[in-house]
Amino acid sequence: MKPPTPLIEVFQPKIVTCLREGYGLARLRADALAGLTVAIVALPLSMAIAIASGASPERGLYAAIVGGLLISLLGGSRHQIGGPAGAFIVLIAAVIERHGLDGLFLATIMAGAIMIGLGMFRLGTLIRYIPEPVIIGFTAGIAVIIFSSQLREILGLTLTVKEPAALVPKLAVLWQALPTFNPWALGVAAFAFAVIRLSRLAGPTFPGFLVAVIASALVVKLFNLPVDTIASRFGAVPSGLPEPALPPFSIDKIHAVAIDALAIALLGSIESLLSAVVADSMTGRRHRSNTELVAQGFANIATAMFGGLCATGTIARTATNVRAGGTSPVAGVLHALFLLGAMALAAPLMGMIPLPALGALLGIVAWNMAEKHAFLALLRSRGAEAAVLMATFLLTVFRDLTEGIIFGVLLGAVLFAVRMARLAEISMQMTLDDAEGSDIALPAMRAGDRKVMVFRLEGPLFFGTAPNLVEVLGRVGAEPQSVIFDFHGVPFIDSSGVGALERHVTKAEANRTRVYFTGVSPAVELALRQFGLPKARVTRMRTVEEAYSRALAETSAPSSDSPSR
Repeated sequence: MKPPTPLIEVFQPKIVTCLREGYGLARLRADALAGLTVAIVALPLSMAIAIASGASPERGLYAAIVGGLLISLLGGSRHQIGGPAGAFIVLIAAVIERHGLDGLFLATIMAGAIMIGLGMFRLGTLIRYIPEPVIIGFTAGIAVIIFSSQLREILGLTLTVKEPAALVPKLAVLWQALPTFNPWALGVAAFAFAVIRLSRLAGPTFPGFLVAVIASALVVKLFNLPVDTIASRFGAVPSGLPEPALPPFSIDKIHAVAIDALAIALLGSIESLLSAVVADSMTGRRHRSNTELVAQGFANIATAMFGGLCATGTIARTATNVRAGGTSPVAGVLHALFLLGAMALAAPLMGMIPLPALGALLGIVAWNMAEKHAFLALLRSRGAEAAVLMATFLLTVFRDLTEGIIFGVLLGAVLFAVRMARLAEISMQMTLDDAEGSDIALPAMRAGDRKVMVFRLEGPLFFGTAPNLVEVLGRVGAEPQSVIFDFHGVPFIDSSGVGALERHVTKAEANRTRVYFTGVSPAVELALRQFGLPKARVTRMRTVEEAYSRALAETSAPSSDSPSR
């Protein structure tokens, strides 16, 4: 048996592993270049995500600096870049709308504690089992809401009321504000969009986002265009981090934000581990999922204390880090330090960034994250996957992100259980295969002679298949003198499966019918023992042939006091 992995290896940050491998000047140079490249991408994107979430732009920078630093220092991926993510825009906006910024910070700290717990209990690998239609459905739903949240900036609309976070009320408010349409804002957004698209011709590492916002800011300044900028709406951008502090909290407040904290933890875990998997697929490396979750937890607690938004692993920035030649988490650490330096040196210039340019930037982010081809492929399947996809997508768009994820996961689990149940077979046979696969010719019996009955069990026996087992066993007419259950084809059994068998064994004991189990694997044996069918109650035999021979011998002998033995 393979010995368990020591805790120090399970939760060892990847930066320690990389430094132990040998870290020289060449790797530092490569990581510094990659970190600078990612910082250039993250600078405008972090502010755009914060604004779209209903917060001031520096909140996104705090998350990128504090969260990005700790995720790289403590995380389990070599290439993960942490910071605010577009996937959180919908959730953060809703939390701020309901509970304010202090409520968001409290929910983020609670979410961080949940993620630390998930990692410490080694539950990170379970995130991999979330169905693909659920992930694609809520990602596409988020993309729709992100794009809709940027219509105000792209069209330059002036609102007389606060913009709602929910899609339908948001569109109603924007429709009412259409008379305030600003063609200059649309022109700036189109210009930024064109720069970003053209910059892709220069290669994947070219900082198209930063070039677009700088060029747009210069155009607005030179021509004195009447469009909103960061400074005109939010004031000056701070030139450093604030002092850390805990948000005000009470038992009632904790209870009020508990569901939001759970949603932040779930979404952050999914997003960060998906990002780590993307990095693994690009580099051939393997991340430590539980270490990553623990790092995400500590990063979110610290980020909230500094007044930042939720932080997670970001797929686009992580992929940029890989393409730019990053070799270790040092690139992520340097990316955070470069952002801190940019705040210290260029905060006044950040205020000149036009909001329509940031709207165009997030519009492209939404388009890229929608996974259109995968969405359409699943939709064309017209099966259970399409139903899960559409349920998750529609709930995310028209109801709530949390409801979309939870309902999608539950629906996926139900469909999985149904499919697993279809794999199970319970049949009564007179010629059976033993564990070695050879046919056993059972002794011939006269018509109506049912001294021994054999049931062949195939597939998992769990709550989804237990009703089938009860139905098949219920069809047995007159009780035989002996019953054999062949478990050779059963990989696992749960309490529901054992319960169905236990009721039949109890009935057999009342009728003085002997019961034998054959081909029981160690895992199935453990479940049988735990849930009421130990060896002391039901005899175990290695093969059906052995059980059958013993059953025939015992049916010829005088009945014992313990029929199941």
